[in-house]
Amino acid sequence: MASTRARIAVDAMGGDFAPNEIIAGAIRASAELDVEVLLVGDRTKIDSYLKQHNSNSSLIEIVEAEDTVAMEEEPLMAVRKKPKASINVAMNLVKEKRADAVISAGHSGAAMAAGLLRLGRLKGIDRPAIGAVLPTMIPGKSVIVLDVGANVDSRPKYLEQFALMGTIYSKYVMGVENPKVGLLNIGEEDCKGNDLAIKTYKLLEKNDQIPFIGNAEGRDVLSGDFDAIVCDGFVGNIILKFAEAIGEIILQIMREELSQGIRGLLGTAVLKPNLKKIKQRIDRAEHGGALLFGIQGVCIISHGSSQAPSIFNAIRLAKEAIDNQVLERIIHYNDRHFQDLKEKENNSSVASGTGENKDKTNQ
Repeated sequence: MASTRARIAVDAMGGDFAPNEIIAGAIRASAELDVEVLLVGDRTKIDSYLKQHNSNSSLIEIVEAEDTVAMEEEPLMAVRKKPKASINVAMNLVKEKRADAVISAGHSGAAMAAGLLRLGRLKGIDRPAIGAVLPTMIPGKSVIVLDVGANVDSRPKYLEQFALMGTIYSKYVMGVENPKVGLLNIGEEDCKGNDLAIKTYKLLEKNDQIPFIGNAEGRDVLSGDFDAIVCDGFVGNIILKFAEAIGEIILQIMREELSQGIRGLLGTAVLKPNLKKIKQRIDRAEHGGALLFGIQGVCIISHGSSQAPSIFNAIRLAKEAIDNQVLERIIHYNDRHFQDLKEKENNSSVASGTGENKDKTNQ
């Protein structure tokens, strides 16, 4: 690609507020983040909304897509039957090296299916995982939880791979020099949990590429004690939606209580800057979406109800993943892990052979 700017393909037709809010977020991102945005979808509709927003930016391009995947459709079947659906066209742009990443607020299952079918898995990764960044009790610190929905059922080696990807994201995107990785469980002891948890604990403990510090209980997820927490997609999805609901409840209570009476109104006026900071910390729109780890391309899955601020932040997340070479680092770390395992096996074989020779000599 001639340009050195990140090029982000945005599914303009995906989401409850598409295409208007999607386009509004893309326009802001192209201006503030200095990225090129490829809006994928119905050219006539996209062009009409661009004119409404008075946008004629040279950093925005329209890519025609004739079809869409509806929320009620079975994702894999829809992706296969609709090659010209906006999510498929967007993924193809990454495959053809015309874009560096994909953003979609549409059908999350379709985004994952299209990513796997069009781009394929990264070397050394058996299953993709969706990673969500959540706020913690420590100001300015976040935690990434994965998987939050890509795999309802998992195996120990999948969770080991999720932990590796979470380590890389924490270190190179979130800027944590020495990340702390935890395994979500019902207790701190290594003997606690189901069969999956116990076997995964042993794998994480042995992997030198993962800074594993032990089990994380439910109360630890948002404590700030961990930088990355791994779990299967069934549990992770429940945690994600519960955390989103708690954030919405807190914001709603604040709106209701602070608007009561003269004291409430005066207090709101005085505390406005602080209240804005609180909203920034717990509002899911500020986090943009979840990253689909493990495919050969950067993909951000945004919430279906995403509006312009959320799309802007999703594009920011994608840019950060591109700039920090997350995909390349995952492959590199996996190669190092397999090399370490091979060296350990070779050393073990040599030691075993030496022992056998000594026995023969003694005989």
